[in-house]
Amino acid sequence: MKEEDQHELDNQDDELYEHYSFDAGKLSTPLRVDKFLMNFIENATRNKIQQAAKNGNIHVNGNPVKQNYKVKANDVVKVLFEYPPYEHLLTPEDIPLDIVYEDDTLLVVNKPAGMVVHPGHGNYSGTLINALVYHFDNLPANSDNRPGLVHRIDKDTTGLLVIAKTEHALNHLSNQFAEKTSEREYVALVWGNVNEDEGTVEGHIGRHKKNRLQMDVYEDGSHGKEAVTHYKVLERLGYVTLVSCKLETGRTHQIRVHMKHIGHTLFNDARYGGDKILKGTSFTKYKQFVENCFKILPRQALHAKTLGFEHPVTGEFMRFDSELPEDMVACLDKWRHYAKHKDLE
Repeated sequence: MKEEDQHELDNQDDELYEHYSFDAGKLSTPLRVDKFLMNFIENATRNKIQQAAKNGNIHVNGNPVKQNYKVKANDVVKVLFEYPPYEHLLTPEDIPLDIVYEDDTLLVVNKPAGMVVHPGHGNYSGTLINALVYHFDNLPANSDNRPGLVHRIDKDTTGLLVIAKTEHALNHLSNQFAEKTSEREYVALVWGNVNEDEGTVEGHIGRHKKNRLQMDVYEDGSHGKEAVTHYKVLERLGYVTLVSCKLETGRTHQIRVHMKHIGHTLFNDARYGGDKILKGTSFTKYKQFVENCFKILPRQALHAKTLGFEHPVTGEFMRFDSELPEDMVACLDKWRHYAKHKDLE
């Protein structure tokens, strides 16, 4: 984010706007605030963070600190600037939407890979929210001031999302997600041959203690929030397995983290190490085959296939299903051919 691009906003007044806020929680060892923030803020550089501290824009527990301040357990670290965060400047953009269903109360969209759901650090345009505020007026804002948004899926995950068009719908749908009465089924391609035909992964999910851009599982419940994923094997393809995952809860990166936790990282999930060859042979032909699969499917192999919920007005339970995207289908076809012929070994 370049400050020179924001000069027109800087003359509003001297009010500081909160851009980031992080709770250090049970931090075991004090950590310099610049290093602490680099663990949290994607694409941030040490130089930018140190400059922010020099300008008095980094506050800990309400007070400005220098870059060498050591963050301790339960400290609240905030980054503030003179201009509003980009995500608060919701610019309408004429981006086509794949609308699966729409009425006066809600709509269901099929999100493509590469589209971020809402504006945030590094992604201030081209998001689903930018498209929604262009196509629809007066969408209700959720608790994070994001118009119409009931739930979200990751940038490179494809599939179904429900959007609320009224305040009543937003509250009703949000309660269904919170009370676990909605239905969400994902299809994922994971590394390895999953032993059990079906099973359940339980374990709190919270921020990874060392890599703050990842989430991690805390089985003892000492950190994070409760998370439950039910999985079922759909197809075994040698060194990878196609699985269905049904969510009871909706934590950040839940399927990606839970499947890695049981030893089956999602295929080509770069953030969690799935973009490396985790299973298979050492033959050059096999390595080339996998690299080709990565090129065909240049993202984590995850699709939000089925979405079900009770309509906020009619009370009817509605269920929507979507086809797997073309890149995932093409990748699966290659693995099916490999599993059938094993001609790469």
